[in-house]
Amino acid sequence: MDRVATARAYYRALDEHDYDLLSDVLAPDFVHERPDRTFEGRDRFVQFMREERPQTETSHPIDAVYTGASTVAVEGRLLASDDAEITRFVDVFAFEDGVIDRLSTHTPES
Repeated sequence: MDRVATARAYYRALDEHDYDLLSDVLAPDFVHERPDRTFEGRDRFVQFMREERPQTETSHPIDAVYTGASTVAVEGRLLASDDAEITRFVDVFAFEDGVIDRLSTHTPES
């Protein structure tokens, strides 16, 4: 899977609650830096998404994808189950050995 396809698979895994796919696209030492917190480790992040995230029925429409030499940036929106916009975001994905090693999320509030 190429980097753009892997980034798209990340959002598909979140939206479809496919935690096996989510695990498959993340490196074991995955780090996610968000405005409100940082997750260290694939297992911790998947656990949060499966059991602890405040809103589980969300979607992540992608508005644009930008590719760099070793990163992919995705501009999109986080929508609630009624399609109300929760926030806009830009996610910057870094890769190692074909999987997501690091993710940095940027929102208008941050």
